[in-house]
Amino acid sequence: MQQPFSLSANSRATNRRQAYVLLLLGVVFLIVAGLGLLNSYPVGELFFGLGMLAAAPLNTHRFLAAGWLTTLIGLAGFLIFGHALPGSQILAAHVLAIGVGLLGIGWMARRSYISAATLTPSLLVVGVGVVEYLQAAHLTPAHFLSFAFSLWLPGLGLSVLGLVSLATSGRTEKQSIN
Repeated sequence: MQQPFSLSANSRATNRRQAYVLLLLGVVFLIVAGLGLLNSYPVGELFFGLGMLAAAPLNTHRFLAAGWLTTLIGLAGFLIFGHALPGSQILAAHVLAIGVGLLGIGWMARRSYISAATLTPSLLVVGVGVVEYLQAAHLTPAHFLSFAFSLWLPGLGLSVLGLVSLATSGRTEKQSIN
């Protein structure tokens, strides 16, 4: 039998705090991007992942897996486009980052930080694959790569995640009673 129930006050408060952290980080990154700082470094995707990781300790079930995987993919991009790795190793670096990310996510599921049924890692890997395919086929907008590497990505991305988290922080969910 399933009954709707409201999240406890403590869970709602924790979810709201996490949403506020995401919003605050998003605004900080938007301000820094607007000032033009760090524009010459490919750090957008990396900072987007680090921003999710910064908010993850408040509720590990929400952003820990996504933050971990995005950070590692962003690190691969930073190393490649920062010319620390040769351009011929783009695929290898991304596959290695995704592999290490999935190992970490498996560890998180084993330690019950996240659910074993979490779909976020799969959706992120599919998303990265689609973006890489579209870039290789020259189907992305002209300034897409510069946006992904700028601080506009974490600014907008974390702000959107914060708003969505805030909107869903007190929703009614279903619970199974045996």
